[in-house]
Amino acid sequence: MASLMENIIDLLNKENSEYELLIQLSMDKTPVIIKGDLEQLGKITEKEQEVVGRIQHYEKERIQTMKDIADVTNKDAEDLKLPVLIEMMSGRTREQEALRLVHDRLKTTMTNMTRVNNQNRELLKNSLEMVQFEMNLLQSMKCAPETADYNKGAYNTGSIMGSGSKRFDTKQ
Repeated sequence: MASLMENIIDLLNKENSEYELLIQLSMDKTPVIIKGDLEQLGKITEKEQEVVGRIQHYEKERIQTMKDIADVTNKDAEDLKLPVLIEMMSGRTREQEALRLVHDRLKTTMTNMTRVNNQNRELLKNSLEMVQFEMNLLQSMKCAPETADYNKGAYNTGSIMGSGSKRFDTKQ
């Protein structure tokens, strides 16, 4: 049982480290999203996929270790969650404290991850809305009516409204 406890603590610490790395990558994404740098966004996303792959590997190991702990303690693996395991370790204060610390770190990490992901989600949503607005603006310019300008020969010389060289400069 002692080796299983050491194993689960080690796995949870490794998972937490990977999640912290994922948070840092998500934070690195924020200015990239704001700038609209798709090339850099792609590079960060590739790095995130590598981290997620490692997290999935650790997660499979963690689930198997929790099943092994459930077998040893004669508990149902589905009901054996980390807070329950912490309570079960009341007689083993060193392992109980180590589990409590890693549990608290994981909770903090997940809270931070949720916050950063929500922020990036909003930025992406705003970027998509801006792109949609610009597409609608371009489409409406193509569909704008012609002006009723005629030359001396009574030929229509009208131009499409809003298609002149006068455009709004967002950089000014």
